[in-house]
Amino acid sequence: QLQLVESGGGLVQPGRSLRLSCAGSGFTLENYEHYAIAWFRQAPGKEHEWVSCTSSVGGTTGYADSVKGRFTISRDNAKNTAYLQMNNLKPEDTAIYYCAAEIRYYDCSGSRNEYRHWGQGTQVIVSS
Repeated sequence: QLQLVESGGGLVQPGRSLRLSCAGSGFTLENYEHYAIAWFRQAPGKEHEWVSCTSSVGGTTGYADSVKGRFTISRDNAKNTAYLQMNNLKPEDTAIYYCAAEIRYYDCSGSRNEYRHWGQGTQVIVSS
């Protein structure tokens, strides 16, 4: 069974950085490299918000306007792991961050409905 596990969250002061990881396992029918990976987040009392995604092939990436220029998504297929480097964090970045995966090749989606596989989330708190 395919599993995704996020890590790297924590409490950080505004302006500082964190790097989240999303480690995948259980890829039996399709290799990890065939999966597009996305990051979403959910702040208290708010809906899920798409943050970023990366395609499986071609290196296509996408970012929400709220994080563009501050966050960078990457992946290491040899380690079955994706990352979200978050710089210049702001209090409004406080949320539970989830990674998601779906078989998709040359692009990636910002829609929750297009991802079948989800991690359990990691908490990020940005506060002084």
